[in-house]
Amino acid sequence: MKHVVDLSWKENMAFETVQDGHPLVIDAGAESGGNDLGFRPKKLMLTALAGCTGLDVISILKKMKVVPEAFRVIVEGDVTDEHPKKYVEMKVIYEFKGQDLPLAKLQKAVGLSEEKYCGVSAVYKDALKLSSEIRVIE
Repeated sequence: MKHVVDLSWKENMAFETVQDGHPLVIDAGAESGGNDLGFRPKKLMLTALAGCTGLDVISILKKMKVVPEAFRVIVEGDVTDEHPKKYVEMKVIYEFKGQDLPLAKLQKAVGLSEEKYCGVSAVYKDALKLSSEIRVIE
Protein backbone atom coordinates (compact mmCIF):
# COMPACT_ATOMS: atom_id res chain seq x y z
CA MET A 1 0.00 0.00 0.00
CA LYS A 2 1.19 3.51 -0.75
CA HIS A 3 -0.20 6.83 0.45
CA VAL A 4 0.21 9.89 -1.76
CA VAL A 5 -0.28 13.54 -0.85
CA ASP A 6 -0.53 16.07 -3.69
CA LEU A 7 0.23 19.53 -2.29
CA SER A 8 -0.26 22.54 -4.59
CA TRP A 9 1.21 25.97 -4.09
CA LYS A 10 -1.60 28.55 -4.01
CA GLU A 11 0.04 31.93 -3.32
CA ASN A 12 2.81 33.50 -1.29
CA MET A 13 3.62 30.76 1.30
CA ALA A 14 0.25 28.96 1.15
CA PHE A 15 -0.24 25.38 -0.07
CA GLU A 16 -3.37 23.26 -0.32
CA THR A 17 -4.16 19.57 -0.53
CA VAL A 18 -7.29 17.47 -0.42
CA GLN A 19 -7.13 14.31 1.64
CA ASP A 20 -10.00 11.86 1.55
CA GLY A 21 -12.23 14.61 0.19
CA HIS A 22 -11.27 17.17 2.86
CA PRO A 23 -9.28 20.32 2.05
CA LEU A 24 -6.20 21.18 4.10
CA VAL A 25 -4.32 24.47 3.85
CA ILE A 26 -0.75 24.87 5.04
CA ASP A 27 0.77 28.32 5.44
CA ALA A 28 3.40 30.20 7.39
CA GLY A 29 2.67 32.92 9.90
CA ALA A 30 3.27 36.60 9.14
CA GLU A 31 6.58 36.42 11.02
CA SER A 32 7.79 33.91 8.41
CA GLY A 33 6.40 35.67 5.32
CA GLY A 34 3.04 33.90 5.18
CA ASN A 35 -0.55 35.08 5.55
CA ASP A 36 -1.58 32.70 8.36
CA LEU A 37 -4.14 30.96 6.13
CA GLY A 38 -3.68 27.47 7.51
CA PHE A 39 -1.85 24.91 9.56
CA ARG A 40 1.89 24.85 10.23
CA PRO A 41 3.51 21.67 8.87
CA LYS A 42 5.51 20.81 11.98
CA LYS A 43 2.49 21.07 14.28
CA LEU A 44 0.63 18.72 11.95
CA MET A 45 3.09 16.08 13.15
CA LEU A 46 1.64 16.50 16.65
CA THR A 47 -1.88 16.39 15.22
CA ALA A 48 -1.09 13.19 13.30
CA LEU A 49 0.08 11.49 16.48
CA ALA A 50 -2.92 12.71 18.50
CA GLY A 51 -5.37 11.62 15.81
CA CYS A 52 -3.78 8.22 15.21
CA THR A 53 -3.65 7.18 18.85
CA GLY A 54 -6.98 8.85 19.68
CA LEU A 55 -8.79 6.84 17.01
CA ASP A 56 -7.17 3.64 18.29
CA VAL A 57 -8.01 4.27 21.93
CA ILE A 58 -11.67 5.09 21.30
CA SER A 59 -12.05 2.08 18.99
CA ILE A 60 -10.52 -0.25 21.58
CA LEU A 61 -12.56 1.21 24.45
CA LYS A 62 -15.81 0.81 22.47
CA LYS A 63 -14.99 -2.88 22.05
CA MET A 64 -14.45 -3.06 25.83
CA LYS A 65 -17.83 -1.35 26.32
CA VAL A 66 -16.14 1.62 28.01
CA VAL A 67 -17.26 4.99 26.64
CA PRO A 68 -16.05 8.10 28.46
CA GLU A 69 -18.17 11.25 28.65
CA ALA A 70 -15.29 13.13 27.04
CA PHE A 71 -11.85 12.25 25.75
CA ARG A 72 -8.96 14.49 24.70
CA VAL A 73 -5.51 13.74 23.40
CA ILE A 74 -2.96 16.48 24.06
CA VAL A 75 0.48 16.20 22.47
CA GLU A 76 3.35 18.40 23.63
CA GLY A 77 6.46 18.61 21.45
CA ASP A 78 9.89 19.94 22.44
CA VAL A 79 11.65 21.63 19.51
CA THR A 80 15.37 22.32 19.16
CA ASP A 81 16.57 25.92 19.05
CA GLU A 82 18.98 25.33 16.16
CA HIS A 83 18.24 24.51 12.54
CA PRO A 84 16.85 22.24 11.41
CA LYS A 85 14.35 22.95 14.16
CA LYS A 86 12.97 19.51 14.93
CA TYR A 87 11.08 17.68 17.62
CA VAL A 88 13.34 15.80 20.02
CA GLU A 89 10.64 14.75 22.47
CA MET A 90 6.87 14.36 22.48
CA LYS A 91 4.53 13.66 25.35
CA VAL A 92 1.03 12.32 24.77
CA ILE A 93 -1.53 13.12 27.46
CA TYR A 94 -4.70 11.02 27.35
CA GLU A 95 -7.42 12.86 29.27
CA PHE A 96 -10.59 10.90 30.02
CA LYS A 97 -13.68 12.33 31.70
CA GLY A 98 -16.39 10.23 33.26
CA GLN A 99 -17.65 8.35 36.27
CA ASP A 100 -16.37 4.90 37.21
CA LEU A 101 -13.94 4.58 34.31
CA PRO A 102 -11.90 1.39 34.87
CA LEU A 103 -8.26 2.54 34.92
CA ALA A 104 -6.97 -0.90 33.91
CA LYS A 105 -9.02 -0.79 30.70
CA LEU A 106 -7.90 2.76 29.93
CA GLN A 107 -4.29 1.69 30.40
CA LYS A 108 -4.79 -1.37 28.22
CA ALA A 109 -6.35 0.66 25.40
CA VAL A 110 -3.56 3.24 25.52
CA GLY A 111 -0.91 0.52 25.68
CA LEU A 112 -2.33 -1.33 22.68
CA SER A 113 -2.37 1.87 20.66
CA GLU A 114 1.17 2.81 21.63
CA GLU A 115 2.71 -0.64 21.21
CA LYS A 116 0.68 -2.30 18.47
CA TYR A 117 -1.68 -0.16 16.41
CA CYS A 118 -0.61 3.49 15.98
CA GLY A 119 1.66 3.69 12.95
CA VAL A 120 2.50 7.33 13.64
CA SER A 121 3.89 6.61 17.11
CA ALA A 122 5.79 3.62 15.70
CA VAL A 123 7.65 5.93 13.31
CA TYR A 124 8.17 8.67 15.88
CA LYS A 125 9.62 6.24 18.47
CA ASP A 126 12.55 5.64 16.12
CA ALA A 127 13.25 9.37 15.80
CA LEU A 128 12.62 10.92 19.22
CA LYS A 129 11.75 10.33 22.86
CA LEU A 130 8.05 9.53 23.23
CA SER A 131 6.26 9.39 26.57
CA SER A 132 2.65 9.39 27.76
CA GLU A 133 0.39 10.08 30.71
CA ILE A 134 -3.20 9.10 31.49
CA ARG A 135 -5.44 11.57 33.33
CA VAL A 136 -8.92 10.77 34.56
CA ILE A 137 -11.32 13.58 35.45
CA GLU A 138 -14.47 12.56 37.30
